[in-house]
Amino acid sequence: MHSLIRYSLAATAVLSMAGGVSARPSAPREGQLGQQNRIERPAAVGGGGGGGAEAKVANAKALYFLTNDEDNAIAAIELGDNGLVTGKGATYQTGGKGANGIDGATNEKAAPDALFSQSALTVAGKHIFAVNAGSNTLSMFAIDPNNPLALQKVGEDIQLPGEFPNTVAASEKNGLVCVGMTGQKAGVACADFSAEGGLGQADGLREFQLNQTTPPVGPTNTVSQVFWSADESQLLATVKGDPEKGNNGFFSAYAQQQQEGGNQADQAKAGKFRVSQEEIRSTPGGTAVLFGSVAIPGTQDVLATDASFGVAILNEKQQQKQYAAAARLELPNQKATCWATISPLTNTAFVTDVGRNMLIEVGYNANANGNGNGEGGEQGELSLLNEIDLSSIGGPDLGLIDLRAAGEFVYALSPGAGTGEEAAINVIHAGTKQFVQNARLTGVGAGKNSMGMAVYV
Repeated sequence: MHSLIRYSLAATAVLSMAGGVSARPSAPREGQLGQQNRIERPAAVGGGGGGGAEAKVANAKALYFLTNDEDNAIAAIELGDNGLVTGKGATYQTGGKGANGIDGATNEKAAPDALFSQSALTVAGKHIFAVNAGSNTLSMFAIDPNNPLALQKVGEDIQLPGEFPNTVAASEKNGLVCVGMTGQKAGVACADFSAEGGLGQADGLREFQLNQTTPPVGPTNTVSQVFWSADESQLLATVKGDPEKGNNGFFSAYAQQQQEGGNQADQAKAGKFRVSQEEIRSTPGGTAVLFGSVAIPGTQDVLATDASFGVAILNEKQQQKQYAAAARLELPNQKATCWATISPLTNTAFVTDVGRNMLIEVGYNANANGNGNGEGGEQGELSLLNEIDLSSIGGPDLGLIDLRAAGEFVYALSPGAGTGEEAAINVIHAGTKQFVQNARLTGVGAGKNSMGMAVYV
């Protein structure tokens, strides 16, 4: 298959790519670059918004997302040494089915944001995990570190005990992968995994009583994300409320447990870790529609988006083991701030809004010990640093969903805003806040249902 990917590099250029499609392909076919404008790397990366000191960081080698169509597939996109999309990519069928939630405002299939979630796929070590919302299964692939475009299916998909899986978190340290489900049977389930044996059997459903349907009606009153705390000692989950019904949603925490003695590396290899069935549930004051979140490095705190106002810092009360909102930041003119990432270059957060073609940079100070980006001295401080307007790109990019920061850059997925156009990856330099690249993904067959974002560094 040979087709075009269109680029905007602060102007427009064209290149070609080829992508193989197979459940268990050996390696993707490489496309040939067409004529394109020269890419100018930012001359300086200092300053650019008042974040902390910028570190030397390695750029990612590849990024991945789900097509989430009926025949679900992982799209793998190559990144060059300079961190930009090269034009080479491939798709790998998971063997499962994608699906769409139902938009409560229109009673039609939801798109964009078909799954109402962050992290529909995730990378842990040299493996990638993907949910299949239409078949209630989880898939696992191995990544070739010498060619991150080459994915290989590991074992068989596993059946999950709930319905409409829409978010996944994996821990190489613990040898565990956990899935959030938001259909009629909603909740969280986990399984062990290994490079040799693939996925183990899913454990029992840690149930959420959401009174949902399959597919779910959303985006409110649905599971948003499962993810690990920064030290991977807790599995965390955000669940959206419905303010119109007086439901504020909640934040759940489950402890990682060790089943037998031995060091952690041996325990993980032997599948001796598990996630507790006991839920510690919090309803952080001032929050209502908790969505995408990211664990703040070096702390037990979480930076979470809330579609009802903007961004919050949630931190754990040590005695009660519950999470409370230590800070809130209302974002002006927001429509639905739902996805979040933290840049290792700037130690600042970036969030996206499905209703606005804009990337928002947020400064945070997670605690009084100085973890964070040096923006403030008080515990839980948040500040609006930059609004990076991407509306000049043009085309169908009317809003951004899942995003990841890696190396010098932030990568944000635009699924075409439901216009029937192809999906695109927007690349922004985290230090200079400069828009660098808009890669249209015609060659991988990705459109408005696309979800998730993961990177291999």
